[in-house]
Amino acid sequence: MTPIPDDYRHQGMRKQLVEELKRKRIGDLAVLAAINSVPRHLFIDDSAFLRLAYTDQAFPIACGQTISQPYTVAFQSQLLEVRKGDKVLEIGTGSGYQTAVLCALGAKVFSIERHKPLHMATKQRLERLGYRATLVFGDGYKGLPAHAPFDRIIITCGAPAVPELLPAQLKVGGILVVPVGPEGKQKMLKLVRSDSLTIEEQEHGAFSFVPMLSNKSAG
Repeated sequence: MTPIPDDYRHQGMRKQLVEELKRKRIGDLAVLAAINSVPRHLFIDDSAFLRLAYTDQAFPIACGQTISQPYTVAFQSQLLEVRKGDKVLEIGTGSGYQTAVLCALGAKVFSIERHKPLHMATKQRLERLGYRATLVFGDGYKGLPAHAPFDRIIITCGAPAVPELLPAQLKVGGILVVPVGPEGKQKMLKLVRSDSLTIEEQEHGAFSFVPMLSNKSAG
């Protein structure tokens, strides 16, 4: 199979996407630069969608999952306030597109995926493209206590409630971003751990995500 290039045409389409995200009030310059640097078309498996790779749309990927629309990736990344060198836990590796954006932001990324075929395919993709992240096959509800505490935690699937084990894996001053609610009707929450006992919660609009499934990993 001939590799798909990242040529001037794709780079031009990314610049247009960044301008669209600016119009949609994504203002974090580091996030916009990361979106501009990551070749989204290389994270889409179905060739039928390649020509639309830089439109602001979500697309289906393997195992019944989706690659989120760029606005959603940018919005969650902006809420996360990633600083270079931050240790970030991502729940829901998926295609690896959000993972790559976090890497482009300078984060040290740990990412959990519950679907084994997706985990394996994405691990190969990120290695091939040069994005260094620690990818784990497992149950995102448990987090990664062996690697905690984290500066940031991002959940890229819709949870019925904030997973109870994850806030404790945040450093004081850490941020957790999670869409919470029934399938297709989640509200985006930003949780800030202000001290060892206190979590402050903010709500940031409505979104639609595939569901986060509890206590399961799929082979």
